[in-house]
Amino acid sequence: MAATIISLPDVIYSQSAMRPVRPASVDRMEGRKTESLVSGTPYWTLQLTADKLTTAEVALLDAFEMDAEDGCQIAAYDPHRPRPIAYGAQPLSGVRAGGGAFVGDAALQTITNPNTIVVSGLPAGFKLSAGDYLEVRKSSYERSLHRISAAATANSGGVVTLSIRFYLDTQVFTVGNTVRFEKPTCLMEIDKGAFSSPKSWPNYSASFSATEVFPYAS
Repeated sequence: MAATIISLPDVIYSQSAMRPVRPASVDRMEGRKTESLVSGTPYWTLQLTADKLTTAEVALLDAFEMDAEDGCQIAAYDPHRPRPIAYGAQPLSGVRAGGGAFVGDAALQTITNPNTIVVSGLPAGFKLSAGDYLEVRKSSYERSLHRISAAATANSGGVVTLSIRFYLDTQVFTVGNTVRFEKPTCLMEIDKGAFSSPKSWPNYSASFSATEVFPYAS
């Protein structure tokens, strides 16, 4: 049975660290030589800290811990950069170049190569900066989180070519999948023993870390 997907608690996180990990090993040899071997699928890790919580907020996090420890998976994103840098603190909105409301979702039009994709269904002139996040979603349980590696702007038709890291797994994700720019997520599980929420009045705090998982269910 597929795991239940839960959201990050809606509190202010004073510290956020969303980090990409590319599994690799390095062998160091004589003669100033090294060899690197990259293996496995890249993945994300997340560390969050929330300070000065109200009683209701820390209770919300305590409930979140129990769900996460009971096998639920987290739709995790970077709360300090929940949308492209150019669009500030308000949720994405507007009109697509071809008509219709835009709330942060677009379409994967073309996969030029695993590190270059073409996205359509954006507002004309939609701006993206190096370091912005995007999510490619095939289904609720098949999500791929990336960072944009070069600034780009959508043309008058709402189409943009983007360079991304790490690569898109083209054996899973295909043309027609959704591309999300509002709270782009990947699925994570909380690291065992990583949740902490000491109760010290009046300054409650909580912290935890989590690591991306690749569910089988879709």
